[in-house]
Amino acid sequence: MTAEYRVQDGVAVITLSNPPVNGLGHSTRLGITEGLKKALDDKGVSAVVITGAGKAFSGGADIREFGTPKAIQEPNLLSVIKYIENSPKPVVAAIHSVAMGGGLELAMGCNYRVTAAGAQIALPEVKLGVLPGAGGTQRLPRLLGLEAAMNMIVSGEAVKSEKLAGTSLFDKIATSPESLMEETIAFAKEKAAKGGPHPKVRDIKIKHPSAEGFIGFSRNIVGAIAKNYPAPHKCVDAVEASVSKKFDEGMKIEREAFINLMMTPESRALRHAFFAERAASKIADVPEDTPTRKIANVAVIGAGTMGGRHHHELSERRRARDHARNEAGSHGPRRRHHPQELREHRQEGQAHGRAGRGAHGPAQDHALV
Repeated sequence: MTAEYRVQDGVAVITLSNPPVNGLGHSTRLGITEGLKKALDDKGVSAVVITGAGKAFSGGADIREFGTPKAIQEPNLLSVIKYIENSPKPVVAAIHSVAMGGGLELAMGCNYRVTAAGAQIALPEVKLGVLPGAGGTQRLPRLLGLEAAMNMIVSGEAVKSEKLAGTSLFDKIATSPESLMEETIAFAKEKAAKGGPHPKVRDIKIKHPSAEGFIGFSRNIVGAIAKNYPAPHKCVDAVEASVSKKFDEGMKIEREAFINLMMTPESRALRHAFFAERAASKIADVPEDTPTRKIANVAVIGAGTMGGRHHHELSERRRARDHARNEAGSHGPRRRHHPQELREHRQEGQAHGRAGRGAHGPAQDHALV
C-alpha cells in the first residue's frame, strides 16, 4: 500500500506515499481507509492527521489508472471521503506544497484543515474536460463562498494557500512548512480534547445576497468564452446545485455530470493531449539524470513568416533579460526603453518576416537551432 501509518503522541498520522505527487490510486485509497480503521479501533488514539510525503499533499487522481478498472475500484474516492466524514474522532488534513483535484476534495472531506503557506490549491479538472467528481463542486462553495469557488472551479487555476487565509477552507495557517506537522498534531489534540461532534463541510449553509443573479451572470460569461466546451457549463450547473439543492442531491448532479463528461469527445481529446505532452518530455532510452548542456546562443535559419517571428520573439526575450539585469544590478539611474524603441524593434521583426516572402508565398524556414 502507498499510505503509511504511525501514532505520535496519541494522534494517528496517515501519510500518503505515492510519488511523485501522491496520486490517489487504489492502493493509496485502500491505505487511507485501513489506516483510519486502525485509528478508530485504537483507544489510545484521540485524533487522526492525514498528510502527504515528499513534494505534495496530493495532486489528485493517479493518472496511471485513468481508464482502468482500478480508477473506480472500491474504495473509490467518494467512499474514502464518506468514511472520513463519518469518523467519530476528528480528522485533520495537514496540507503542504500541492493540494489539487481529488487531493483537495480529500482535504475538504476532513473535519479540519491546516496548511503551510505557499501550497498550490486547485480543482483543475475542467482543463481535462470534466468537473470535480468527488464533491468538489458541493464542498468548495460551502468553504470559500459561492463566487470564489465558482471562479476556481470554472477556471481550474491554482491559488496560493495564504491567499485563502481567513476563509473556512483553512482552520489554521502553519508558522512554517517545517513546523506544519508539529502544529497540526497539536491542533488535532486540542480539537479531540474539546469533544465532538466535529464539523462536517456538508452541513454548512451557503450564503449569498443574490445567488440566482450571480449564477445567471456566470452562465452568460461561460457561454461567451467557452461555448464549444461542455465542461465549464456543467461546472456552473453543479455549483448552482450546491446552492439550490440539498447536499446529497447536489452530489448526484455532480456525479452524473462527471460521468457524462468523461465520454465526450472534448474530454477525450483534452486527456489525450495531457498524456501526449507528458510523453513528449520523456525519451525511453535517455535517463532522467542525463547531464544537459547550457545553451548560450541561438541561431534562426530562414527569414520567412516563422523565421521572422522566432527572431522577433528571441530578441524580445533577450531585451527583457538584459533589462532585468540592469534593473537588478544598477545603483544609478536606470535606463528604461522608450515605447518608440519597442515599436521600432517590433517593426524590425516584421521586416525580417516580409524579407523572406517572395512572389510565390512564404519562404521556407529550414531549421530553428
